[in-house]
Amino acid sequence: GDGENDRELLDWAGFGVAVANAHEDVLARADLVVPSVQEEGVAALLEAYLDSVA
Repeated sequence: GDGENDRELLDWAGFGVAVANAHEDVLARADLVVPSVQEEGVAALLEAYLDSVA
């Protein structure tokens, strides 16, 4: 998540991930903060996950 509209989703998910440049409320709810959108943080997270299950 990155925007205020993602707050409820992060709460619901059970394990919330936010990008580093997310809104402060989203960052406070996140269980994990990855690098910013510009740094392709979500892509890095997905690559790491896929490598771990392959």
